[in-house]
Amino acid sequence: MGTTGRKLRADAERSIRTIMEAAERVLSENPGATMEQIAEAAGVARTTIHRRFASREALIDIMTVAAWREIAEAVDAARPSTAPPQVAMYQATANVLRVKSGWRFALTNRGPLSGEAARIEADVIGKCDLAIRRGQQEGAIRPDADPLWVRRVYLALLTEAAHGPHPGHAGPPAETPAETDADIDELATRVMDTLIRGFGPARPEADRPRED
Repeated sequence: MGTTGRKLRADAERSIRTIMEAAERVLSENPGATMEQIAEAAGVARTTIHRRFASREALIDIMTVAAWREIAEAVDAARPSTAPPQVAMYQATANVLRVKSGWRFALTNRGPLSGEAARIEADVIGKCDLAIRRGQQEGAIRPDADPLWVRRVYLALLTEAAHGPHPGHAGPPAETPAETDADIDELATRVMDTLIRGFGPARPEADRPRED
């Protein structure tokens, strides 16, 4: 392929990315937004957006797959199969929170995923389960804890961290997720602290609260 072909492909990829980013912004504020409203926000003609995406549903599906690919890359970057389990889970948590801050609409649960997004999600869940099993083997998580329950609790904490109030915010959930590195680091620390305190090694009998 010549340089002209490569340039056309690069231009098309940039156009698609621009449209998806605009769609994420617009749909986060107004889930019922039309393709025309998304095109306006992206600064492209209506014909362009309809040429790139067959329908509004197709656009959302492609956004969802793109978001899950970034989630998968974020988890892989934490080295869940080789890094110390607590380190891997903390890093994966922080990485995923960063991804979620940019794909608030696309990653909102609207029912079971399908196709490529479902395949990627299953792969991510498998790596989460691997980190939990390694945590049990290495003593970070109690060996008698139900791994499925640990994962469900962890994912619930992760979801709340991504969509709940910012650290130190006492009011109702924020309209936008935490975006600064400091916010994300604190949220990741809170998630892991809660998880490990709940499923960490049992305390000695003498350290446990006594009933009167």
